[in-house]
Amino acid sequence: MELLTGIRLKAGLRSCFPILTWLPRYNLRWLKMDVIAGVTVGLTAVPQALAYAEVAGLPVQYGLYSAFMGCFVYCIFGTSKDITLGPTAIMSLLCSAYIGGDPVFAVVLTLLSGVIQAGMALLRLGFLLDFISYPVIKGFTCAAAVTIGFGQVKNILGLKEIPQQFFLQVYYTFHKIPEARAGDVILGLCCLLFLIMMTLMKNSLASAEDEAALLGRSARGLVWSVATIRNALVVIAAAAVAYSSEVTGHHFFSLTGKTAKGLPPFQAPPLSETIANGTVITFSDIAKDLGGGLAVIPLMGVLESIAIAKAFGSKNNYRIDANQELFAIGLTNIMGSFVSAYPVTGSFGRTAVNSQTGVSSPAGGIFTGAVVLLSLAFLMPLFVFIPKASLAAVIICAVSPMMDFRVPVQLWRVKRLDLLPFLVTFVLSFWEVQYGIVGGVAVSALMLLYITARPKVKVCDHGVPVLELDSGLNFPVTEHLSRLVYTHALHASPPRCLVLDCSHVSSIDFTVVHELSELLKQFQLTGQTLIFTGLKPSVLKVLLAAELPAFTHTHSVEEALQLLTHQPIN
Repeated sequence: MELLTGIRLKAGLRSCFPILTWLPRYNLRWLKMDVIAGVTVGLTAVPQALAYAEVAGLPVQYGLYSAFMGCFVYCIFGTSKDITLGPTAIMSLLCSAYIGGDPVFAVVLTLLSGVIQAGMALLRLGFLLDFISYPVIKGFTCAAAVTIGFGQVKNILGLKEIPQQFFLQVYYTFHKIPEARAGDVILGLCCLLFLIMMTLMKNSLASAEDEAALLGRSARGLVWSVATIRNALVVIAAAAVAYSSEVTGHHFFSLTGKTAKGLPPFQAPPLSETIANGTVITFSDIAKDLGGGLAVIPLMGVLESIAIAKAFGSKNNYRIDANQELFAIGLTNIMGSFVSAYPVTGSFGRTAVNSQTGVSSPAGGIFTGAVVLLSLAFLMPLFVFIPKASLAAVIICAVSPMMDFRVPVQLWRVKRLDLLPFLVTFVLSFWEVQYGIVGGVAVSALMLLYITARPKVKVCDHGVPVLELDSGLNFPVTEHLSRLVYTHALHASPPRCLVLDCSHVSSIDFTVVHELSELLKQFQLTGQTLIFTGLKPSVLKVLLAAELPAFTHTHSVEEALQLLTHQPIN
């Protein structure tokens, strides 16, 4: 008994703290690969974090504040060896719609998102993510990629005072093209060209399966490594050029500008704010202003992270625990709010780099977090000289793979009706991102309800009409079923008996039972018979408990037909 209790206790601890499953097996070879992968991802994460803070409408240091906490928390509580938590393009875009560039709103949103996500994990509500369909996800990501990518064109051109709303952004960007700054345009295009060339070189060197092996080769391995940290190289080179320009008294480029120095203080997240005119904005006011973001941000954060974890788990032959992932990201956001982070999720690009570089365990995140912390501690004064055009180039190249317009073609070939939620999500996301998600989910739900309300019914006539149902009998199907019964039996001239083949029916509810009772009464009045066949034990139990009038059932359609035609049953 004590042995069994001990085993259960160990299993429970491993479930709550997945680090206990791999830490006892940790070795020097794993450490070597984790250091290489962690540092490589860190050199990718730093420039991306700076750039994504721009997308969120926050000072660039908030990108770095958001980039390290997940590395440490996930190492203890995560179940994927590959995934890297931090700021992403999509999450930054979503946050920008709710926080209005206010860091206090961002931190409160992080705290509340984490509490909601952790609460969902404790209540085992991960299944709710199943209601967001693939066409909705792809419609949203394609629209987000276009929105984010075009939103950076203003920084490539060096334009000022461009609205955030997409359609106004498009209009004013083209309207102000004559005001473009030559220095920003030239630098931005050069950065874009370099990033595209490095990406193409990296993709041409080897397939994803061979990339880790490249690290051991001299020339090709060096080129692959340089291509992997291309974002860091671009930002460093652009900052050096801008610094040279500034010290010589020339202001050719739009710079990031003043940033806070050093590490963020570890302190309780602010729950209120006093604005310039002395007005105090309370916690309840902030929560009201965040509104729908308290639903959209937690759900989309978890959806993106779990989808990435599942994809790489399948690729590398291990399984993840969705509810544990939900808890890990929730705790990351809660802890992140203590260091002024905005909401984070899994990053597909950085997770791909982590996996391809050969990470062996979640401990790789420790070294990624260390790189980010070192950047915050020692490099913040230099970030002042980072040109906005270089960060814009990093963002555009990061989101371009998300614009996968092969998806509509695939949907057209497989199931054309699935194009509807994709298009609704895609179009509405340009108006407001949250409207796109809600609209797509609503259309998907309506399609699902229609399928439930209108199941396929096979009608055969063996002298007696036979209706074969292909799904459960739930309340939306009531009117449709009654109409079929009346059409083929009760309203026939003369009225006929009918066989209802329920061999594929696995569930039934009270509304349907009540309607069946009324139908049986109508069959009695017309002197005809309704026979049920193939009832599963669970469905039969419900019907018997309802004490339906003149309820008759048989094991098979053949028995029912023989009974109705008065033929002997073999």
